[in-house]
Amino acid sequence: MICDNLKIFSQNVCKNSLIVNTILEAQSSFDIIFLQEPLWSIIHTIPSSTSYKGEKLVRAPHHPNWLTFARSPTNESDFPRVLTYINIRVSHLCFSLHNDIFNHRNVSCISFINQGFSFFLINVYLNSSQMALKYFKDTETNISNVIIMTGDFNIRDSLWDSNFPFHSIHSDMLFDIADSFSLALSSPTENFPTRFSDNNQNLNSVLDLVFTQPSFTKFNYHYIYPDWKLMSDHAPITVNIHINDENIPTK
Repeated sequence: MICDNLKIFSQNVCKNSLIVNTILEAQSSFDIIFLQEPLWSIIHTIPSSTSYKGEKLVRAPHHPNWLTFARSPTNESDFPRVLTYINIRVSHLCFSLHNDIFNHRNVSCISFINQGFSFFLINVYLNSSQMALKYFKDTETNISNVIIMTGDFNIRDSLWDSNFPFHSIHSDMLFDIADSFSLALSSPTENFPTRFSDNNQNLNSVLDLVFTQPSFTKFNYHYIYPDWKLMSDHAPITVNIHINDENIPTK
């Protein structure tokens, strides 16, 4: 079966499992869900050969209608800060997590196959020290057909935030990384903040961004839903990916 359209939902869920469960239940019309800062919690204990108390089973929320993709942590301080859910109705596209390309708790690279070609999706969370940017810069990659890079980038810049009058040096590095994947900054259909301040002294800001293939004529914008700030201080972003003859590489 050939897919010509994918609907993507992206949000920083602020380590709130209730938000995650609500998204998985309420957003079933979407094909892909990108989350940043998910909560990893103890589900139960499992038998252990080294401890009579058993081992703690820690995972993110699961749902029968969604496939979960996340990097396996190496220790208790290494739980992923990005998480991807794939709706089972598009599982025929053979989605796969690529730790062989990016192996970092703040970066997730997912591939799928359509019309015999592999396409890549990148989910990113940048913390205040910009660890993922440094990781991207230091990691040599040779992948093509990246069609989207999105997430919480935690960078304020006048280029995308009208309430912020300055330019960030981190933005230059971010654009260099996006350019290496042949991606360009997407424009929202309406300009809303994507993060809402919890006090009156700080302004709302735009921290969640979308980078897409500029050659996709039907794929150069995204939607911001500020009403969801009632659930999280980050508003979700949605994107429609149209995959047609313009996107398919020439053999």
